[in-house]
Amino acid sequence: MAAKNGITYADAGVDIDAGNALVERIKPAAKRTQRSGVMAGLGGFGALFDLKAAGYNDPILVAATDGVGTKLRIAIDTGEVDGVGIDLVAMCVNDLVCQGAEPLFFLDYFATGRLEMDKAARIIEGIAKGCELSGCALIGGETAEMPGMYPDGDFDLAGFAVGAMERGADLPRGVMEGDVLLGLGSDGVHSNGYSLVRKLVEHSGLGWDADCPWADGTLGAALLTPTRLYVKPALAAVQSGGVHALAHITGGGLTENLPRVLPEGLGAQIDLSAWQLPDVFKWLAKTGAMAEAELLKTFNAGIGMILSVEQAEAARLSALLQAEGETVFTLGRVTAGAGVRYEGRLV
Repeated sequence: MAAKNGITYADAGVDIDAGNALVERIKPAAKRTQRSGVMAGLGGFGALFDLKAAGYNDPILVAATDGVGTKLRIAIDTGEVDGVGIDLVAMCVNDLVCQGAEPLFFLDYFATGRLEMDKAARIIEGIAKGCELSGCALIGGETAEMPGMYPDGDFDLAGFAVGAMERGADLPRGVMEGDVLLGLGSDGVHSNGYSLVRKLVEHSGLGWDADCPWADGTLGAALLTPTRLYVKPALAAVQSGGVHALAHITGGGLTENLPRVLPEGLGAQIDLSAWQLPDVFKWLAKTGAMAEAELLKTFNAGIGMILSVEQAEAARLSALLQAEGETVFTLGRVTAGAGVRYEGRLV
């Protein structure tokens, strides 16, 4: 009697060979992120990093982890997945610089029901691009093929970044009443508030392939604009002196995130007329008849990072950040009394 072929892992929906092929395909993208300190590439059981080779004498490590949230739903539904890897990196490394740390290396977790080689490669190549733009190395990760956990075509992403700073260089530090608040322009919605964004789009009756109401191209493509990476300009400002704190404006908007870096007893006064509300937020607010307070608490409203800087250094730091490619707005000042107080109106 002929022997029957036994059941295989592939029969259960997991293709180990495809996973191995993916690692080989993304190695060139990961190699472009190499920097001083990296000791081993992809493929091992762990990744090695030499802090001394990276130039640190007495380093403090800083770690951050995050995801992309329901913005992934738009990427999945449209098939436009190339930018969400940048989002993943940005959400982690933009947080690291708020502690005063330089991002050193990044690891990703990519989970899906069935591994689609081209889609997975595009996503991870986006992650590598985000690492390259922020000066950190993509040194490892995990690709999990989990049939039965995710419907075909669906996937999820998580990221983990580690940075370092010399002992005593941590932020926030020295924030005081009278500090000037410099805001850096965002590139749109970034990666927060997308459950509300999706509800508002549903309310509008438009599909992802509809013409964008405020820009060229489709609505889906406009809403998938990647999160801006502030790492290199922010670090240049910190290293030049005069920066007391940085606040990454993510979930909770200006209202919730700025107080996180202010000492007890201090708050902020922000002039809402100091910058122009980007068209995407005007459309979202109009579509949902959103109150201004709700907009400021849910979205970045056009400001992706805020720096609290020494008053005497504000003009110099603003010029430095502009030279680094940022759009800079003088938003207001640090004041006595907790909380963020707004004056004027968003326009």
